[in-house]
Amino acid sequence: MKMITVAGPPSSGKTSVILRLAECLDGLRLGVIKFDCLTSFDAQRYRDAGIPAQLGLSGKFCPDHFFVNNVEEGLAWGARRGIDVLVTESAGLCNRCSPHIAGITSVCVVDSLSGINTPRKIGPMLKFADIVVVTKGDIVSQAEREVFAWSVRQANGSAQILSVNGITGQGAFMLAKKLMQARDTDALAGARLRFTTPAAACSYCTGETRIGEAYQMGMMRKMEYEQ
Repeated sequence: MKMITVAGPPSSGKTSVILRLAECLDGLRLGVIKFDCLTSFDAQRYRDAGIPAQLGLSGKFCPDHFFVNNVEEGLAWGARRGIDVLVTESAGLCNRCSPHIAGITSVCVVDSLSGINTPRKIGPMLKFADIVVVTKGDIVSQAEREVFAWSVRQANGSAQILSVNGITGQGAFMLAKKLMQARDTDALAGARLRFTTPAAACSYCTGETRIGEAYQMGMMRKMEYEQ
């Protein structure tokens, strides 16, 4: 079974890209594990398309920590279902997310309408991706597409950049060809994330809601304001 991690900002077109990818896998069975925070309807979209899917909601927990705690069992689920290509999908809600695993092919999906500086505002989920998929490029001009690709290259100089149209499926075949080069994965025990997850171990993590220094304990970070 091949495993692919897919991440990107909310509404960048990840689910549409994965659905189009499924159409180009030449009979291979795709399965998806969707990681989100509060609610998601994407798992039902996958099931409606005949794709086995699982949904995990992190609730009040950091999505990255939730991902790390559950991805190994997700791989076992894919093996039990006889899946050939397992995709984990997560949204980088704070753009600091680190959902990619060393040795596992990683994809970051970004929206060309989000602004030319957006790729340089996104952290490890773009900077450490093997492939960056740019969506909604049909809505902008050729010049804007080139400037956006340049901005992606500034953030990640080694990734392959592909354009995929989530509506028509244009570009999905090329993405499928790249992903079919991924190595097989049968276990994740001992594997490492490509970058550390966001760090927080403070009083607010444990349920504190009151504001003030008297209630702030643990790992805190303060700003320095001008006098």
